[in-house]
Amino acid sequence: MASPHTASGPAHGLWPWLAVDVAALILFAVSGRSTHEHGLSAAGIAATAAPFVVACVAGWVVLRAWRTPLRLWPTGVGIWITTVAGGLLLRFLTGGGVALSFQVVTLAVLGLLLLLPRVLAAAALRGRRRALSGRGNQAVR
Repeated sequence: MASPHTASGPAHGLWPWLAVDVAALILFAVSGRSTHEHGLSAAGIAATAAPFVVACVAGWVVLRAWRTPLRLWPTGVGIWITTVAGGLLLRFLTGGGVALSFQVVTLAVLGLLLLLPRVLAAAALRGRRRALSGRGNQAVR
């Protein structure tokens, strides 16, 4: 059985977990645009999410996250910090707002959105392993 610390098996590879991260970033963009009444056009959402998606993908490459996509440390935390720092930098360089309040909210919300799925998936895998190992240890009556 694959552990949450390895990249073996289809559920642990690059594409499913990169897709989860990108979906989280799109949710972040939709939420922010909705909260601030900027409209929910596809182009607007893409423009808001793009700096963070680029930074997230860069984090995946630098950290080689496909090897251990569920590992909270260093993979998840590394992707989170890279996404926040790189996304804010790219947003600044492209003329987007980076007020301190936005930075704090970005750090907190992306921490939740990028780390919580890893925590939940790792917990589910641990529970599944316990259930499977419990079946193998039952005495024959």
